[in-house]
Amino acid sequence: MFKSFFPSPKLFFSSFIVWCAVSVLAWYGGGAELGAGIFGSSDPEAAPVIGLGHFITPEFLWFYIFFIVFAGIFIAFWHFKEKHPWEIWSVTGSAVLLFVTYFNVQVSVAINNWRRPFFDAVQNALSDSSTTTASDLFTYIWIFVQLAFLFISVIVVFRFFVSHWIFRWRTAMNNYYLERWKQVRHIEGASQRVQEDTMRFASIMEGLGVSAVDAVMTLIAFLPILWGLSEYVPEIPFFGAVPQALVWAAILWSIFGTVLLAVTGIRLPGLEFKNQRVEAAFRKELVYGEDDFDRAELPKMIDLFNDVRRNYFRLYLEYMYFNVFRFAYIQADNIFAMLLLIPSIIAGAAIGFTFGVMQQVLTAFSQVSSSFQYLVNSWPTVVDLLSIHKRLKAFEAAIDNEDLPDIDKEWLQKNSEADNAV
Repeated sequence: MFKSFFPSPKLFFSSFIVWCAVSVLAWYGGGAELGAGIFGSSDPEAAPVIGLGHFITPEFLWFYIFFIVFAGIFIAFWHFKEKHPWEIWSVTGSAVLLFVTYFNVQVSVAINNWRRPFFDAVQNALSDSSTTTASDLFTYIWIFVQLAFLFISVIVVFRFFVSHWIFRWRTAMNNYYLERWKQVRHIEGASQRVQEDTMRFASIMEGLGVSAVDAVMTLIAFLPILWGLSEYVPEIPFFGAVPQALVWAAILWSIFGTVLLAVTGIRLPGLEFKNQRVEAAFRKELVYGEDDFDRAELPKMIDLFNDVRRNYFRLYLEYMYFNVFRFAYIQADNIFAMLLLIPSIIAGAAIGFTFGVMQQVLTAFSQVSSSFQYLVNSWPTVVDLLSIHKRLKAFEAAIDNEDLPDIDKEWLQKNSEADNAV
């Protein structure tokens, strides 16, 4: 799954994570200030730049250079260490994915910066002593339109690139397995694993993998913003005054949801894996029956379909139990942030808490908590990916002359006995 596309996968991904951490620490530990000395910096007391100008501030120009340097070092290291046939797509392509994802997150940051002045202008327009004109509101709307078109343009090109990047990964897996077909053809559902499982793996990684990177980038971008906005929420219900209450609330609430769903859905990957196995056995016997009159007889097909039905019914029951907790948490999440803001809403103008600030806080809190809730939001897809990973891992065990998992040994023995009986 991985070594077909990435050079030395274990070392590559561990070095990737370490280098990303080093880059982030370097940026927040003095790299940003270094750029300020070279390019100058915006007035720290000034309001954030609203609109497209956000992307050409001195800080952003320096960030572009900073990213290119650090990404270039990583790409050069892997180019000289191991000349992998797919390194342009796997290594350089990964760097492109990171940059464009972060840029898209910054568009969301720019929109969040727009929310405060816009909604404050709306609040002012609704007051008795309004100084807001229709021209002011049209100007803010036009700024939003510019940001929206930028987001659309970038995300469309980005999704096009991701689709090609993922298909190259599928191509690498496909070629790797086909070159070793004689070693794996005896595995249950070998043709399905090469064709369908690699396709599903690539398809899921297209959505799930990009979402994971987006969640991390969103967290890096919005956590400092939420930290700063916490000054407008000096206390929260039931706990009173808590420093940086919004940040701690987002982290603890998200951890609670992730652990809750991980525990309640722990059996789902195994059931999904078994589901693929019984479906493959049922389908394979039907295929044999197309060419052999003595195969796919009714009693055997009824037994095979009963295995399918039994596993599906167990899966339905497990998902019902899982969904009780999942949807209860999601509904509670819809009002959790508003619950935290009740004391600040009541205090209002006394602490500078305006309608625009509230919108900005809600958006930043939602972005941060959603990043921490990545597994909560993606758990059904994660379950599907884990089941496919189990199947392909068993497939690769045959290639590497390793022991097959018990479930595949059981199937091979059962299939051998059935063939002998025939």
